[in-house]
Amino acid sequence: MVRRIVTFILLVAVAAVLLVAAFPQLIGWQRHYYVAQFIAFRGAAVAIAVVAAVVFLVVALAVRPVRGFFGGLTTLLIVFALVSAGVLVERGTGDAKTSARETGDVTVLSWNTRGGAPGAEAIAKLALAEHADVVSLPETTDPVADQVAALMKAGGIDTSEYTLAYSQTDKSKSTSLLIAKSLGAYDVSVDKTTTEILPTLIAKPASGTGPTIVAVHSVAPVKWYMPQWRHDLAYLSKLCSGTNMIMAGDFNSTLDHLKGLGTGSATLGSCRDAALATSNAAVGTWPTSVPPLASAPIDHVMATSDWKIDGFHVITTEDHAGSDHRPVVAQLSPKDIQANP
Repeated sequence: MVRRIVTFILLVAVAAVLLVAAFPQLIGWQRHYYVAQFIAFRGAAVAIAVVAAVVFLVVALAVRPVRGFFGGLTTLLIVFALVSAGVLVERGTGDAKTSARETGDVTVLSWNTRGGAPGAEAIAKLALAEHADVVSLPETTDPVADQVAALMKAGGIDTSEYTLAYSQTDKSKSTSLLIAKSLGAYDVSVDKTTTEILPTLIAKPASGTGPTIVAVHSVAPVKWYMPQWRHDLAYLSKLCSGTNMIMAGDFNSTLDHLKGLGTGSATLGSCRDAALATSNAAVGTWPTSVPPLASAPIDHVMATSDWKIDGFHVITTEDHAGSDHRPVVAQLSPKDIQANP
């Protein structure tokens, strides 16, 4: 009798832990340090749960005195794996189709280059291959971005290049942004802090007509930066609170982390996630050493609802280029766009 009671209590405790792991937003823990680390890798968690369930099933069948406990663990882990896998399938495990490009469409490429590790030539080659009008480059210094812009111009896409750097020696503290001149002139402030530890660059159309374009780099949710990480996400949510805005970059956050920061059906502020809108939100972007469906989808392209999301995909062909992030690209088309205030 005592054994059954203890087994029941332990299984209830495990069930509670797995429920929080599957849906931390139910109790508002999605941005708690330990939970944030775990839920970043939902795909990997499914694989681990399945393996553990098999091991516990073997133990349950082989050792009769603990059969009830380990049998219960097996059941809970299978349920957790099925529910988590269902979430991944719902978000989308990959759909690279796009619509035919039309006048006014904007192609957005984002790649955290890990200090420009792939080299300007590789970055420019990818941007040209994707016919990118906007290139967001977290962890990319001004000299590298200048080289990319020059190579893109030679390849037929003339861009303006902007860089915001919090440090002249730490490459991770530079964020660069390239905008095709066909989109018009842009004003960028490079003398003030945006996100706290790593720079987010905000480009506003000089004429007031056209999208505000934001190259995002929020800090990672490591233990000593948790307050800054939460601040960054709140800041980005507030930043995307109007219309006609495109955000792209390394958010260091998955859709689970961003729960509760969107207005209505939006993902973050008024911005919608391009990956989620196109059934690609389960495809991970970091690290490249882990298969896409097991890695963390923390690089995003987002846009306000006055932009139609025609396509999105995570690029896996650059996994050995030198960066630990996969590039992402989205195709957007304007709806009824109003001028920026």
